Amino acid sequence: MLHLFHLEYILSKLMNAAPDVSDINMTVGHPIQVETGGQLIPVYFEPEIRALTPYQTEALALSLLRGDRHLIATLLDHGSCDLSFNLENKARFRVNIFSQQGRFSIVMRKLDTYIRSIEDLELPPIFYDMAKVKNGIILVTGATGTGKTTSLAAILDEINRSQAVHVVTLEDPVEFIHLPKMSTFNQRELGTDFRTFSEGLRSALRQAPKVILVGEMRDRETVEMALSASETGHLVFSTLHTVDTGTTINRIVGLFDHEEEKLIRVRLADSLRWVVSQRLLPKIGGGRVAALEIMGSTLLLKDIITNGETPEKTFYGAVEANQALQFQTFDQHIIKLFRDKIITEETARTFSSKKNIMNRSIDTLKAEAGEYIYDIEDLALENPEEEFPEQPEESPAEEAEAAAQSGPSSKADARIRSGGPPQPLASDQQNSRRHA
Repeated sequence: MLHLFHLEYILSKLMNAAPDVSDINMTVGHPIQVETGGQLIPVYFEPEIRALTPYQTEALALSLLRGDRHLIATLLDHGSCDLSFNLENKARFRVNIFSQQGRFSIVMRKLDTYIRSIEDLELPPIFYDMAKVKNGIILVTGATGTGKTTSLAAILDEINRSQAVHVVTLEDPVEFIHLPKMSTFNQRELGTDFRTFSEGLRSALRQAPKVILVGEMRDRETVEMALSASETGHLVFSTLHTVDTGTTINRIVGLFDHEEEKLIRVRLADSLRWVVSQRLLPKIGGGRVAALEIMGSTLLLKDIITNGETPEKTFYGAVEANQALQFQTFDQHIIKLFRDKIITEETARTFSSKKNIMNRSIDTLKAEAGEYIYDIEDLALENPEEEFPEQPEESPAEEAEAAAQSGPSSKADARIRSGGPPQPLASDQQNSRRHA
């Protein structure tokens, strides 16, 4: 176990090792690494550590746990634990310590101390409407590290700025500290202030909040409590680890038994207000930009949630057709980012949901810009001379002689070849007069 002074020295050096460090990774067999711009880079110390040993990662883990018996028991019983760590009031980290092959690994994510507004994050205007919703459930989904917590903090900051209400947050761990503006915030941390999200949500209903933030819906009990809270007039925000809006609905329904599915679908259709899914894409010139899929509540979407998707009615199609309501699919947002030259064509194709739709959209944009879509300049026969050998041109006298030798039918053919309309021959005209 390291002395706190040594731990803080190591973390300070890591944070200064590269610009915009977002994560710190400590894994046995590798040097200590930091993540910047989506890439891991090694950081070396004196004396040099080329590869961490099991003893070194265990010492670092115990230093971060700071003798907390509950966290140590959770790590030993479940193989991982989450906590927060403050670095001399310079930075805050969300820490996950986990066991792999009998050894400890540590991942530390730097938390923003400054809450960026909806405008700062350049989120769509519909996010201001989400902050005005009075009851129901609003979900922000995506993979780990896609900015779900940052987006939720921006919405809660807008509520804090514009409404005098009581907000209770249940987080793992507490990331953004909401200072008093118009709203009153009580921010509770998993493991320190409550044991499970479902338990914390149950007690929150007795604390007279108008708005509740649930860090993550991890199990069916938490989902049931969130639905109950929304049905009793509360506005509930939460997150899930899903890839898009349609998958979010299916994931929630999948937490329940088949016998309960119909009732859960009906309750979810009545309670769900918005689902936002996020992906972070690499920008041209460095950095990352968020691509958003946004789905609200319409009669068609309620029907799809209640009865399930069919070939004619899908979540993707319903979202795609409602751009007027500020809904958008990932593909619609990604093609906009490509059109605005924020991301590359390769990035657009890689991160799209439906490759065929993205390919057509990109080809259409390139055609409108006058760019070649397909390279057909080199198309040619392998041996054109052999396929179509050149014929010597005949003189007018030779053509006349050939026509005389070939007979009447050839003369008619010659007229046709010359481009004029076929005319009856003199012999044909005489025969027709005889018959007449």
